[in-house]
Amino acid sequence: MAESTITAKGQTTVPADVRALVHAKQGTRLVWSVMPDGTIIVRAKTKSILDMAGMLKSTKRKRVGIDEMNPWR
Repeated sequence: MAESTITAKGQTTVPADVRALVHAKQGTRLVWSVMPDGTIIVRAKTKSILDMAGMLKSTKRKRVGIDEMNPWR
């Protein structure tokens, strides 16, 4: 199990073996989640929403306007 210490400034270093496992490098953002039981989950945020652009293929369907989506009109 990897360990790190929190400094007086509230900083810590992510252990090298953990950084290697999540492919973290300088600038990688970490997302911290505190569970109700006090467990802390830290995830490396490696992808941006912009990385997903173009993943879905067009269905070539006719576009529908917002007014047409409202069934009560």
